[in-house]
Amino acid sequence: MTTEPTHLADLSATRLTAGYAAGEFSPVEAVRAVLERAEAAQAATNCFTLIDADEALSGAKESAERWRAGEPAGPVDGVPVTVKDLILTRGVPTLRGSRTVRAEGPWEEDAPSVARLRESGAVFVGKTTTPEFGWKGVTDSPRHGVTGNPYDPARTAGGSSGGSAAAVALGAGPLSLGTDGGGSVRIPGSFCGIFALKATYGRVPLYPASPFGTLAHVGPMTRDAADAALMMEVICGADWRDWSQLGPAPGSFRQALAGPVSGLRVAFSPSLGWDVPVAPEIAAAVRAAVDTLAGLGAVVEEIDPGITDPVEAFHTLWFSGAARVVQHLDDADRALLDPGLREICEQGARYSALDYLAAVDTRMALGQAMGRFHSAYDLLVTPTVPLTAFEAGAEVPAGSGHTRWTGWTPFTYPFNLTQQPAATLPCGVDADGLPIGVQLVGARHADALVLRVAHALYEAGTAEIPAPPALRP
Repeated sequence: MTTEPTHLADLSATRLTAGYAAGEFSPVEAVRAVLERAEAAQAATNCFTLIDADEALSGAKESAERWRAGEPAGPVDGVPVTVKDLILTRGVPTLRGSRTVRAEGPWEEDAPSVARLRESGAVFVGKTTTPEFGWKGVTDSPRHGVTGNPYDPARTAGGSSGGSAAAVALGAGPLSLGTDGGGSVRIPGSFCGIFALKATYGRVPLYPASPFGTLAHVGPMTRDAADAALMMEVICGADWRDWSQLGPAPGSFRQALAGPVSGLRVAFSPSLGWDVPVAPEIAAAVRAAVDTLAGLGAVVEEIDPGITDPVEAFHTLWFSGAARVVQHLDDADRALLDPGLREICEQGARYSALDYLAAVDTRMALGQAMGRFHSAYDLLVTPTVPLTAFEAGAEVPAGSGHTRWTGWTPFTYPFNLTQQPAATLPCGVDADGLPIGVQLVGARHADALVLRVAHALYEAGTAEIPAPPALRP
């Protein structure tokens, strides 16, 4: 394992709360350090839509008083948190990357995950960037511009939770809330070298309901799996506003981290059995991570799940959802939209109810197939994405031949269709020093198992990659 960081902004949430409890440092000191990093991260990557220093310091002072009294509000009291600008946060605008959203508000309500963090004493640092309405796998928007990658700001941070990924990677808070409708925490997690989890659908309550329906999830974006487990224990709290929530989680995610990897049945699929050109450095790094699992006692078999690419069904559901997002806009507002978003909305508006239901049929068949597959295998391992970060400001890599972001993300969106838990963690860097991610996919409701295996890989050193250049000595 690596040497523990010494700068307060580089400490994990778990380490921060231990330090508060022991009196080593205060939430005020930690938040000041994070605010300094947030300003630097914004200057380097444009990852924030808002940094609320006054509110953060006020919250830190209140937290410090609770810790001095020995009465923390919850397990993340005093921990700096950022929130993707698709998620409602009381008192500040949620602009969704769109010039069509009016900033005046009023902004009087927290989304469920934000409310649970607030109740637990978390300190909110700011809102992070997203593409307009979270529609694509990179982060640039008409309202806030382009978000760059912490390892090379000329390249994309990924998306649609790219601002959150960049903020976490650069020390602007160890915890961030992202959303994932087709890979939107995992893609930027892979590109920025952090951990990100798309939990089983319904495990983290979501409100308002997403126009993308049951494809959309809220998930933790953190420095490691232990912090994600901590965050999950907070944000999974029940909320009546989400009628599809699963209710309280069965057991402790943090306690589950200590479980064994030995004996787990792991399926390694280098390309899901599809004709995907995975970069050789990525293929090698992911295979090395799988070898580590085998060394820890997992029973590994290289096998594909036997599914076909559901991209057309995904497009039907995703583009229809996008069309619903903008349905209320007049022609003047539609002219303000990201041109790519406008294109998919026009396509989505042409689908019929029968087209939509056919896509639902494909989705159900895919879910059944993966359910059958997981009756034989506890975990599926794939690359998170088949490439590393490319030019910022582009939806697809130059010369790739792809027309939409789904063309280069074949390993992420299938598991939004199936509602399975899926996580990414770093497993190396390419020749340009850009992070590589490995994806762990569990059966529905096996969130704790995914976190356990990810934690084992962290403990084994698989995720040890260089810090972003701006943070190196």
